[in-house]
Amino acid sequence: MLSLLKQHPFAVEAFFEQSLVFTFAVPKDQLTKLIPECLQLDTFEDWAFIAVAMVQTKSLRPKGFPKVFGNDFFLIGYRVFVRYVTSEGKRLRGLYILKSETDKKKMETFGNIFTQYKYTTTDIHLTNENGSTKIDSTKSDFSVEVEFRDSDKIDLPVGSPFSNWKDARKFAGPLPFTFTFDQQTNNVLIIEGVRENWNPIPVKVIDYRFSFIDNLNLREVKLANAFVIQNIPYYWKKGKIDRWKK
Repeated sequence: MLSLLKQHPFAVEAFFEQSLVFTFAVPKDQLTKLIPECLQLDTFEDWAFIAVAMVQTKSLRPKGFPKVFGNDFFLIGYRVFVRYVTSEGKRLRGLYILKSETDKKKMETFGNIFTQYKYTTTDIHLTNENGSTKIDSTKSDFSVEVEFRDSDKIDLPVGSPFSNWKDARKFAGPLPFTFTFDQQTNNVLIIEGVRENWNPIPVKVIDYRFSFIDNLNLREVKLANAFVIQNIPYYWKKGKIDRWKK
C-alpha cells in the first residue's frame, strides 16, 4: 500500500510566485553514474546538466480543491536533465531527481508519503535589498545572490557552454516530465507538469554556492545559465507507470 501511495496517486496544483533556476554544465561522462540505466543524459555538445530550482509556491493542494486547503512552501530541487523512451516508443525529455528540500516539515512528511522526491526539511532565508535577491540556508549550506534587471543587458555566465540565450533557454527547467525508477520492478514513474505563459527571464548572478553540488565531487562544473519565472499557475498530473524494456 505504501508503495502505491508514493506513485503520485492524484494531481496537484500550485501557484509559482517565483522559480529561480541555476543550471550547471558537467562533462557528460561524469553524470552517467548519477542516473539509472533506463534514462539517457540530455546533452548539449559534450555537456550534461544539473538544475537547482528554488521555488516559492502558494496554495499547493490536490488539484480541484479550494485554495483554502492549500499551503505555502519553499521548495528546492536538484535534478539531472535526461531523456526517456517509453515502452511505446515515445521520446520524453525531463528531469531525474537527486534530492528535494522544503522549508516546512508538513511538506516533507506528505511529500514523502505521496512522492518519491526524497524530501528533507531545511532552513530558508530570503532577503531583497538594494535591487538584489539573496537566498541562503545554514543547514543545507548554500547561498545565492542575483539581480533582476533588463534581460537584454545580461551576459551568459563566464565559461558557459552556450554561446547565446536561445540555446541556454532549452536547459532552463523545469521540463515537462520528471522520472523516478524502481530497479526491482523496472517500472519508471512519469510525472507530467502542465504550465502556461512560461517565459524564463535571464538573471544576473552575483554569487552562488551549493554544497550539494560540491559534494558530488564532479570535475569541471560550470554555471551554464540562471533564469527566473514569476506568477505562473502550475499543476502536476497523476503519476503514470511505464515498464522499461531493456
